[in-house]
Amino acid sequence: MPRFAANLSMMYGEHAFLERFAAAAADGFEAVEYLFPYEHPAVELAARLAGHGLRQVLFNAPPGDWAAGERGLACLPGREDEFRRGIAQAIEYAQALGCPRVHVMAGLAPAGADRAALRATYVQRLAWAAAQAGALQFLIEPINSRDIPGFFLNRQDEAHAVVAEVGAPNLKVQMDLYHCQIVEGDLAMKLRQYLPGGRVGHLQIAGVPERHEPDRGEVHYPYLFALIDELGYDGFIGAEYRPRAGTSAGLGWFQPWKRKTP
Repeated sequence: MPRFAANLSMMYGEHAFLERFAAAAADGFEAVEYLFPYEHPAVELAARLAGHGLRQVLFNAPPGDWAAGERGLACLPGREDEFRRGIAQAIEYAQALGCPRVHVMAGLAPAGADRAALRATYVQRLAWAAAQAGALQFLIEPINSRDIPGFFLNRQDEAHAVVAEVGAPNLKVQMDLYHCQIVEGDLAMKLRQYLPGGRVGHLQIAGVPERHEPDRGEVHYPYLFALIDELGYDGFIGAEYRPRAGTSAGLGWFQPWKRKTP
């Protein structure tokens, strides 16, 4: 049976961020994810999780200057010290929140840069990060170039090749079916290819192409949910989409799987 995590960066935007935990719990979610925790003390976030019976399943490592358009540091030459400080901060938050996995964003490929050199930097940084993490799992995510033009990592096969080269058991792929559909399609066969063997550490969903609720658009998610179960994936699926109107009003797709209240 699929288990879903509400992405609090995209969902429940009608509430202040710290109030979104209560809203997600009231709607029957048992887990949450979001982009970044760093604007809030970890103790405050941990209290929100505990107070509403929620599990934190994912957040991102610091991405550089997000407001200026940066989308990660892992592939960028010359940002070694900042990358390492960010990984240390992410590990600290993950431990405080009981969060088992952190997404390390690749970053934007600088114009004219040698992709082979960027990839070498990327692999080296990920290997270093994985060695610091202990039981914590780091993830890398292919992202489509329509939503984030210039993002270094776009395809599932590229991501799995990087993970194989690093060879760390705690480095896995974050497979967002929204991004995968836009870049590659053939979602059912991609799931059959990559889910077995534990090579995927986290799944995410959204409707395609508008990134609204997963019951809108060209992807028939009920079929994929059944396939995901069949393939033995037992992790959470992040609902990372932009609600068309109010978040709670658009949760018809979620009703068969919501946490039941006593």
